[in-house]
Amino acid sequence: MKQAPDRASQAGPGGWPGLAAPAYNPLKMTAEAPHILVVDDDNRLRELLRKYLTDQGFRVTAAGDAKQARERLAGLAFDLIVCDIMMPGESGLALTQSLRRDSNVPILLLTAMGEAQHRIAGLEQGADDYLAKPFEPRELVLRIQSVLRRSRDLQAQRPRRLLRFGPHAFDLDRRELKRGQEEIRLTAAEAELLSALAQRAGEAVSREELSQQPSAEGSGRAVDVQITRLRRKIEPDPRFPRYLQTVRGRGYMLRLD
Repeated sequence: MKQAPDRASQAGPGGWPGLAAPAYNPLKMTAEAPHILVVDDDNRLRELLRKYLTDQGFRVTAAGDAKQARERLAGLAFDLIVCDIMMPGESGLALTQSLRRDSNVPILLLTAMGEAQHRIAGLEQGADDYLAKPFEPRELVLRIQSVLRRSRDLQAQRPRRLLRFGPHAFDLDRRELKRGQEEIRLTAAEAELLSALAQRAGEAVSREELSQQPSAEGSGRAVDVQITRLRRKIEPDPRFPRYLQTVRGRGYMLRLD
């Protein structure tokens, strides 16, 4: 049985048991607010985290296990993952290790096990930070903000690899797409697919190869669906694609001007 935060019987402001009203200003909730994926099989704690982080101005999506987390990641882009280690089926450590093969999304692990070896194991698998239960909600927020700040600083230090096609610029490292100064929001699956095509721009890539992307669910049909969605976001007329072209009998190609 996992431990929930202390003082469960005391109702505090902000929807978290025993928590005094925050003395700091919460983030302004906007479409650009950091999007956090909370993964925990404890229904009560997961809902408390969702409500509290939402109150602090974050956009929050929840998942009850690693399978649900993968489903969320296939359809949405996240700025950070808060993940419990002890979950039935695939553990948080295993999920972290798997995600690190293809993604740099920051991960903060939660667990009731506070021993040093467990903290080390989480960091060795690629986690960015670690918080033992029970914890103070404000500390969680501060740690999230710290991880996000470090992530932004690292991104800013990296030389940018931009691929341009028409009015678009795709950042190969950040997987961000812009049309002029306007950011075009991509799901994780769309960003992965566009990245795979961008790395081989001007060359036909088979549906089979594209279906091996982590968010493609191993299905050529899923690739077709994502291509259709990308065309709606990129093409002047999706019915007559100029950039995301179908190469008959071979697959898809990102065409540069």
